[in-house]
Amino acid sequence: MKETLNRIKAEALEQISSDIDDASLEALRVKYLGKKGELTAVLRGMGQLSPEERPIVGQIANEVRAEIEAAITAKKQELSVKALENKLIAEKLDVTVPGTKKKVGHRHPLTLVQRDLEDIFMGMGFSIAEGPEVEYDYYNFKALNIPENHPARDTQDTFYITENILLRSQTSPVQARTMEVQKPPIRIISPGRVYRSDAMDATHSPLFHQMEGLVVDEGITMGDLKGMLETFAKAEFGEDTRIRFRPHHFPFTEPSAEVDISCFACGGKGCRLCKGEGWIEILGAGMVHPNVLSMCGIDPEKYSGFAFGLGLERVTMLKYHIDDIRMFYENDIRFIEQF
Repeated sequence: MKETLNRIKAEALEQISSDIDDASLEALRVKYLGKKGELTAVLRGMGQLSPEERPIVGQIANEVRAEIEAAITAKKQELSVKALENKLIAEKLDVTVPGTKKKVGHRHPLTLVQRDLEDIFMGMGFSIAEGPEVEYDYYNFKALNIPENHPARDTQDTFYITENILLRSQTSPVQARTMEVQKPPIRIISPGRVYRSDAMDATHSPLFHQMEGLVVDEGITMGDLKGMLETFAKAEFGEDTRIRFRPHHFPFTEPSAEVDISCFACGGKGCRLCKGEGWIEILGAGMVHPNVLSMCGIDPEKYSGFAFGLGLERVTMLKYHIDDIRMFYENDIRFIEQF
């Protein structure tokens, strides 16, 4: 039995020290130390030994078990260190290799045009004024010379929260609010979202964006308005751009005009963009109505002013030749990535 124990120890230590992996090492542990292992089988036969031999053989068996267990533990540690080294080699990073470039977003086309217009008007001395999108009926209509039951309300039908609170149908309320708290001279633009109860189609949306402007001071004339709009048109659409006024009616300005620009695609000769007319309607404008000045606490006998308003979607569609307003709001990355 002593010879058998020594043979088991020699074979086990030799196999454990060989080039094996974790699975093979576990198989060797079961083979020699498991319940049905070779060493266990030898120990079960100790009952056949004489009382004098048992303690001697038992001591040798314990020493063999201890040596095999120690060898297995050392081998496990060795395999663990080796696995870590292999993992470090496999996952080694070359810090000189350029990293993966992260994709950076950019501004929406409406925002691009808004920023362009803001730069143009701020270059002419305008400042930016903002106001609430949830507005009082007074500022959205009454303060702008549009009393209750006025026909002009039909063209600016918006979304009412209560009888006196609504979603603004234009950014003009910002002008009224500004004139209430700031006395002339005033020179502001007011970009922002507005809302109207329009059905969604290629040219209409219940939500869209406007930019309006206001100038109030002593001696302001229609000539000042025309000169300012010419400067704007040339800066935004090209130096050869011309403008023209057509008589119109807005309740908050008198006189009022629709403003056209010469088609920047064909130079006024007529094309698909301008529908063969050579001119493109771009905005509405006029001299601030005396009633509006009075309601905002400004003396119309001393001061005068002009106001104008344009749709940012319309300018963007013209500038980038976009034929459907719905494309601005669909968040289709194929569309957005073009700008």
